[in-house]
Amino acid sequence: MARAKRHFLHGYVWHITHRCHKKEFLLKLVKDRHRWLYWLFEAKKRYGLCILNYIVTSNHIHLLVADDGSREAIPRSMQLLAGRTGQEYNQRKKRKGAFWQDRYHATAVQNNEHLIKCMTYIDLNMVRAGVVKHPQYWIHSGYHEIQEPKQRYGLIDFKSLLRLLPIASEDELKETHRKWIDEELEKSQFVRQNKWTQSIAVGDKSFVEQIKKQLGMRSKGRKIFEDEDDYQLRDGRTRYGDGTQNSFHWDLNNYLVGPYIP
Repeated sequence: MARAKRHFLHGYVWHITHRCHKKEFLLKLVKDRHRWLYWLFEAKKRYGLCILNYIVTSNHIHLLVADDGSREAIPRSMQLLAGRTGQEYNQRKKRKGAFWQDRYHATAVQNNEHLIKCMTYIDLNMVRAGVVKHPQYWIHSGYHEIQEPKQRYGLIDFKSLLRLLPIASEDELKETHRKWIDEELEKSQFVRQNKWTQSIAVGDKSFVEQIKKQLGMRSKGRKIFEDEDDYQLRDGRTRYGDGTQNSFHWDLNNYLVGPYIP
């Protein structure tokens, strides 16, 4: 498989998803999810990863992070997370082979109502899966940390989160965040929205056009689609909404960002 040259776009919020190999439930044990969270804390400590939200499920993870302008924080962190989690699991199980399904996917998210929607989408992951009725019952998530901030070993960068939303205080964030979730639960429409996991960018028209412009030659074959309440930059070679995997990924073995061309 040919791989395109890598590129990097500074200063954006990124929604990152990574699935276990063949969607296997390799993170089904609590201790394995705890180990992923441990290495997430290490990534924050070692590389200054700016974490806004997260959830680790039985077979995939969601991670919302803000780029601080460094070329290394996000890709180095993902390399650490994926490598150490997989290595520990394989050693314990005396298992060989890939733990993760290829490279992780990243979607740029605009810092406005789209960021709020992305946060709630992450929080409600296990509700959509039918595992729990409320995100409070899935402890391996940012929902718990926002509602009950940790005194030690916290993962979420509250200062950055408050600035991006914007919200004045942690108490206001806690209350507002709970309202967002309650409003979504009242709708009872827990449908998987592939724009958060397959798009290159989600936001208003000017935001998505800006991302496409910055991609330059790497935007070839990428098209802008209009949804009911947003615009998305996606792979134009697949039909919008067909559920196929978008071809934009970040390479775990490089410190740069780039599209994956099959």
